[in-house]
Parts: sequence; C-alpha cells; structure tokens
Amino acid sequence: MTVHEKPDTRSNFAITLQILSIVFYTFIAFICIGLPIAVLPGYVHDQLGFSAIVAGLTIGSQYLATLLTRPTAGRIADTLGTKPAIVAGLAGIAASGVLTWISTLLQSEAATSLTILIVARVLLGIAQGLIGVGTNSWGIGAVGVEQTARVISWNGIASYGAIAIGAPLGVVMVGHWGIDTLGVALTVLAVIALLVIRKKPSMPVIRGERLPFWAAFGRVAPYGVNLTLASIGYGTLTTFITLYYVDRGWQGAAYCLTAFGACFIVSRLLFINAINRLGGAFVAIACMSIETLGLVMLWLAPTTLIAMLGACLAGFGLSLVYPALGVLAIRQVPTSSRGAGLSAYSVFFDLALAISGPMMGAVALHLGYQWIFLCAALLSVVGLSLTVLLSRRPRHDAY
Repeated sequence: MTVHEKPDTRSNFAITLQILSIVFYTFIAFICIGLPIAVLPGYVHDQLGFSAIVAGLTIGSQYLATLLTRPTAGRIADTLGTKPAIVAGLAGIAASGVLTWISTLLQSEAATSLTILIVARVLLGIAQGLIGVGTNSWGIGAVGVEQTARVISWNGIASYGAIAIGAPLGVVMVGHWGIDTLGVALTVLAVIALLVIRKKPSMPVIRGERLPFWAAFGRVAPYGVNLTLASIGYGTLTTFITLYYVDRGWQGAAYCLTAFGACFIVSRLLFINAINRLGGAFVAIACMSIETLGLVMLWLAPTTLIAMLGACLAGFGLSLVYPALGVLAIRQVPTSSRGAGLSAYSVFFDLALAISGPMMGAVALHLGYQWIFLCAALLSVVGLSLTVLLSRRPRHDAY
C-alpha cells in the first residue's frame, strides 16, 4: 500500500456504494455490447448472407480492437486520469451506435453494410477497453488496493449482468421495432452516461514509476495465459450459442445467455469474499473445474434444459476466474502503473474473445456447432492444469 492509498475505514456498504457509482459506466457499456450480441450473428449470416466464419469474425473484431488498444487505454488511465478514459469510451460507443444504425439501413448492399458494421464493432471494442480499464483503476484508487478483488468482481457483475439483460432485450427490441433500432439505442445510452459523468470528480493521477506496457505484460503473463484458456469458453458461448440453437432446431438462445449471466452474478454475490479468504489460486482452480463441466454439458446436451444447465455451470464457474487470477497479477506491478497492469492483464481476456470467434467458427464449419464446446472445455482443462502448476510456485509479490 502506498502513501496515496490509506486504509479505508468506511463500512462495507459505503465501500460497495462507492464501487457501484463507478461500475455504473461498465454497466452502460455492456448493455450496449449485449443488445446486439444475440442478433448480429444471425443478421450477418441470414440477412447479409455471409458464412459462420464471417459472422464470427464480425463479432470477434470488437474483441480484437479491444485487445490491440489496451496499451493506449492503460496509458490514458495512468497519465491523463481514469475519468478521461471513460469519457472517451462513452463517446466511442455513441459513434459506434451511429455507424450500426447506418449499416442496418444499407442491408440491401451486403458488402457495404458489413464493412460499416465491422467499423462500428471496432469502435465499440476500443470503447470497451477504455471503460474497462478506467472503471477498474478508478475503483481501486477510490476504495484501496486491498479491495481489488471486490472492485474487479463488481465490474464483472455489472458487465455480465448487463449482457444478461441486454441479449434478450435486443432480441425483443429488434422483433418489435426492427434491426435499425440497435444503433439508436447504443447512441442514446452512451449520451445519457456522458451527461451523468460530467459532474463526477475523478481520481488524481498517481505519481511514480511508469512501467512500459510490455514490461507490465511480462509480469502478469503467467496469470494471463491461464485467463485466456479459461475465457475461450465464454467467447464461444456468446458468439455461437444462437447459431448452435438454430443448428439443433431449438428456440430461446438469448435466454441461455441470460442463464449464463445470472449464474455468473449469483456466484460473485455469494462468493465475492472467497478470494481474500481462500486465495486467488485456489478459487481459480475450483471455478475453472466447474466451468469445464458446464462446457462438457453444452457439448453433450440432448435438450435445451441440459444446455441451459451447462450454461449456468459455465457462468457460475467463470465468474471468479478473472478476479482470482487478477488479484495475483496486479500485485506484480507498481501502483503508479496500475492502468498498464490492468490493461496488460485484460489483453489475455480480449485475446480469448478475439480468437474464439474465427477459431470456433472453423471448428463449426468442419465438425458442427456441437463440437465447439468440447474444444473450449479441453482448452479450459489446459488452463486449469497450468493454474495448478502456478499455485505450487513460491509466492512472490513485487509490490
């Protein structure tokens, strides 16, 4: 703990309210990510007439953009401040909404519509990176580094909760008012958040050592690789669950996403303090085991009920992997380079989402949609094994 971060003597409730006032912007960002997530794969595949691989690339372009701009997001948060990073992200969402609206108006020109839609997804990905790093860094600075797990956990609750709400809401909205309402909704939500944040005071910039992004990346990499392997299951589920259900002749894919998000939130609410009590490595190992079981159930599911139960287990398991490994990772960088550390760690999650679309799209094309969940489960097992090995190393916290 540095001189900039004195112990917080406020009650748990007051600390939680402080965190919630910051992760509100994460919630808005992920509502905007969730609204089109169950609609756009079908739009690209059915309305525009492109293959499953192109649909996966279109969704994955957002995550790839987030990945590539993480160094810039971390630098902005560390040097200019967390509030400017969030404001820039919200402006990016507004611009993405406008382009999404234009794309849907031009669906008769398939290539043009797809191109504009990919640009919109790229802007949304950049915004996601800025807001994710900004809110996490702002939250940790506001309530203290000892509350890192809680800040990351509530950020995750906000993000996955927003997707759980946004995915079925997007389906209903498009069903009633048309695909062109998606872009309008994104822009309106972003503008509302920009109005809310105007008068909120930001945290002062922390002075001290500034690690180059790649130096921070190297320090968090042992934990980040395991995060990538565990998170490919999430990217697989969110990108392809709609097409998987269609392939099986089932209805209700959006509600499968809702089940995933709901169990994710319940797990974090029930076990939000488990990381501090039991340790990050132990929690990560337990959760990755549960996630793997859920992915296997999705692979073998004979009915929508089993598929939904599998999604529930996957969400319940994945819930604490990110904060559990994240607490261990962020200890490896100085406080003044927290933005760089958070950005570097987040790259591994972004990488999972960026590669899961095209990789699992190729698997689906050659083997069928059912097999993508087995592939994701096997990768999770590899991550679980590496985490076990990592947990046996002597603990060494650089900061």
